[in-house]
Amino acid sequence: MYEAKAATERGDVFECRIREQWAEQLGRPLDILVAGCGHRIVPPDRIDVKITAVDEDLPGLREALEGRPGLDAWSLGDLRSVPIFPRSFDVVHIEFLLERIHYTELVLDRFLTGLRPGGLMLIRMRDRRSAYGFCDRLAARVVPAPVRRALWRRFVGEHGFPPAPQAGPPPAVYEPVTTLDGLRSYCLTRGLRITDEVRATSGPALRGPWGHAAGAACRTVERLSGGRLPAGHDELAVVIRKPHNHFARLL
Repeated sequence: MYEAKAATERGDVFECRIREQWAEQLGRPLDILVAGCGHRIVPPDRIDVKITAVDEDLPGLREALEGRPGLDAWSLGDLRSVPIFPRSFDVVHIEFLLERIHYTELVLDRFLTGLRPGGLMLIRMRDRRSAYGFCDRLAARVVPAPVRRALWRRFVGEHGFPPAPQAGPPPAVYEPVTTLDGLRSYCLTRGLRITDEVRATSGPALRGPWGHAAGAACRTVERLSGGRLPAGHDELAVVIRKPHNHFARLL
C-alpha cells in the first residue's frame, strides 16, 4: 500500500529524502542512477554521490552528456537493455522519462532490480490524467510532425526539453502507469511503499511565450471533461521506497 504525505515544495521532498538516505548510510557515498538525464540533476549540497545516467538516444543528448561534469558513468539506448547491475544503487531518480517511453513497467522493473533493499525511487513525470497530458497526447496523435515541431518552437521556446529545446517535442506516449493510480497499482503488486505524493505545474508550454494560450486550452479541456482532466496540475512527483525484505507486502 502507500502513505501520502504533504510537501510544500516539490523539489524539497526529493532533496529531503536523499539527505535522509545518505544519513542512513553513515557517510558512505550514495550511488544514484539518474534516468531521464536530459534534465540536469543537482544533488543536495555536502552529500557525497556517485551518479550514473541512462536515457534513450535522443537528438543532442549524447553531445550534452559528453561535456557534462559530475557524471561518473552514462549510457544511452534502449532502456530495456542498457546495463544496470542488480542492487547497485541507493537512489533511482527518474526525471520526466516515463511519459515518453514504451514498455514503461518493464523499464521500471529493470530500475527496481538495480535498487538496493531500502533504496528510494524518485519519480517526476507528466500526469496522463491531467488536461496538459491530454493535450500533449492529442497533439502527438493528430497534428502532423512538422506542424507539431513548429508549434513546439512557438509555444515552448527556450523552456523545451533539454538539452536542445528547439530540436522538437519529446515523444508523448503516456502509458497507463503514468498516473497516480497507475503508480499506486504498480507499487502494490511489487510490494513497494509510496511515502510522498506531490502535484505541481511545470509544463514547458505553460511557461513559454504563449503560455496564456496553453493555459486556456487546458482549462477548456477541464471544463469539457467535467473535471476528470484537471488543469490545476500537470506534474506528479512521487517517492517510492523498496522494502528491505523482498517478500514484504504492506497491507
